[in-house]
Amino acid sequence: MYQECKEPITTHGDRRAPGTVPSAVRSGPFHRALSEAVDHRGLSLSRIRAHLASRGVSVAESTLSYWQRGLRHPSTPRSLTVVRALESVLGLPSDSLVVLIGPRHRLSGESDHRPSLPELRRSWSETCALLDELSDSPGAEGNAKLDVVTVIDVLTLTAQGRVEKITSTMVVRARQSGADGFVVTHQDEDGTEMEGTSVFAVDGCRLGRVRRNTPSAGMVFELLFDRGLTEGETHTFTFTLLLAASVRSTCFHRTVRSRMSAYLLRLRFDAALLPARCLKTVREREDLAPVLSEPLFCGPGATASAYFEDLGVGIAGVDLIWE
Repeated sequence: MYQECKEPITTHGDRRAPGTVPSAVRSGPFHRALSEAVDHRGLSLSRIRAHLASRGVSVAESTLSYWQRGLRHPSTPRSLTVVRALESVLGLPSDSLVVLIGPRHRLSGESDHRPSLPELRRSWSETCALLDELSDSPGAEGNAKLDVVTVIDVLTLTAQGRVEKITSTMVVRARQSGADGFVVTHQDEDGTEMEGTSVFAVDGCRLGRVRRNTPSAGMVFELLFDRGLTEGETHTFTFTLLLAASVRSTCFHRTVRSRMSAYLLRLRFDAALLPARCLKTVREREDLAPVLSEPLFCGPGATASAYFEDLGVGIAGVDLIWE
């Protein structure tokens, strides 16, 4: 829940009614929230820039204009400093704009944090090294022969905010004849107990070999179709992961390696613990700020859904912000 500023700015020309926040600031997206907040405040961009300068924050007026029109998106650590200063100038609650561009930066000592780029590279490289053990797998070879057309991921979370179950349904299309399996790479959050994580083939496939790397909280496994697909043929299969013990989830992302027609991600929360904010995000890389960041709302049954169409190469998913 947002907290209103106790000491509103009283600069001449302020049209903002006391104790009010533009509706877009609560729901996003970022550029619309910024635009409404600027209009609500009744200041020109040049005056806003002057207010920022008085706080020791420098930014080009053109950058503010680009952000306001959605032509560019804050994407650097320095941009976050500017956005936080904008919240102050516009008389908005702390973090109300920041959360619309991605997860808030946590204070020192908080347990949930986004891993650094070296940590990401190390964990992914350790997990992907397991692929060497499956290099002779039909699925490992078959991945290159397949396009992933549609994916539906359904996550079930506990009352502690931990993912306990992931069920994935995938539709693939054969680029060439002969593909008869698929190899899945799963990277979990640091601290997840991978040795206790179980994989089950639900339909359209059977489980082959499974390899785990406990230090990296990662695993790879092969799903076999038991027949070779013909060129252009589509195939649908479903599998489930049961996590024996995991840490509180801050996000769930799927890496998209080639163009995907549709991706649906559904999260089923325990009614005893709902996140303060869910954000639908698309990133070009894991270490970059989102190029898309939109709020999601929990519907009946404590569920939230993110639907993506015509995805290019990148990372799509949901960021979770807990109070």
